[in-house]
Amino acid sequence: MELEKSLALIAGEACVKKDEPMLPHCTFRAGGSAEYFVTAEDESVLKELLEFLSDKGVDHFVLGNGSNVLVSDSGYKGVIIKPGRGFEKIEILDERLKAGSAVSLIKLSMTAAEASLTGLEFASGIPGSIGGAVYMNAGAYGGEIKDCLEYADIIFCDGNVTGVQRLSVSELSLSYRHSLLKEKRGVVVSAGFKLEKGDADAIRARIEELKNLRVLKQPLDHPSAGSTFKRPEGYYAAKLIEEAGFKGLSEGDACVSEKHSGFIVNKGKATASDIYRLMCRVEEGVYKNSGVRLEPEVILLGDF
Repeated sequence: MELEKSLALIAGEACVKKDEPMLPHCTFRAGGSAEYFVTAEDESVLKELLEFLSDKGVDHFVLGNGSNVLVSDSGYKGVIIKPGRGFEKIEILDERLKAGSAVSLIKLSMTAAEASLTGLEFASGIPGSIGGAVYMNAGAYGGEIKDCLEYADIIFCDGNVTGVQRLSVSELSLSYRHSLLKEKRGVVVSAGFKLEKGDADAIRARIEELKNLRVLKQPLDHPSAGSTFKRPEGYYAAKLIEEAGFKGLSEGDACVSEKHSGFIVNKGKATASDIYRLMCRVEEGVYKNSGVRLEPEVILLGDF
């Protein structure tokens, strides 16, 4: 109760929810509840929340669109922070875009297209937010965030919580599904992108082309978290999974997609435990078959 009162004093009573079901907040549409779910409406609230929770030693996680997260069925004991309306702004200045961490990649890529700016077409179907995209250097169809990112404004929570620091793309140490933020517990406030002027019709055509590819190749008719496993160096996770004979493998309502074996999908009422058990079966089976150890791309929250 004391924690709840403190959170309400910082974020406002209306922005604090207790035992909030995480199922609607995560694209897997599975999992339990967060002990506390707090919306941070602006940068000052976010910083104060991070300072308070770090000082008190309370487990916390900053959630974007929940497109790469699986919360355990027993829930998350701690505080989930969701950046709110103050993190949804997009600014355009010539060939540069600045976006708050809560802006979706899809919206940002559409905004760029409307301004005849090219460079973000690859992100037009990625369901994550800017914060998560920078955190994991999101990518698709040959493009990655690092290719067009210029800087990110970060609050670090590794030890003492810092004020907002601006890091260049080189300082963020972005590589395949990795950034400095994973090592030093950095939270993205906003990010700046450097794009190029392009032909609006050509940009829209490329976005439509990628949309058609996704519809053709990805299981968009079922909830998922996108690619379940990272791409091992020199291999493709989907190919390894298929070669091990796991396409269509099920655990409850969790299933390795028949359409794209790199995806584990929720075919109805899959629990987080179903999904996790299936992930483990695939990981062990692929290792036994090929000697390659798959690494989950999905972030696991809670006890599994």
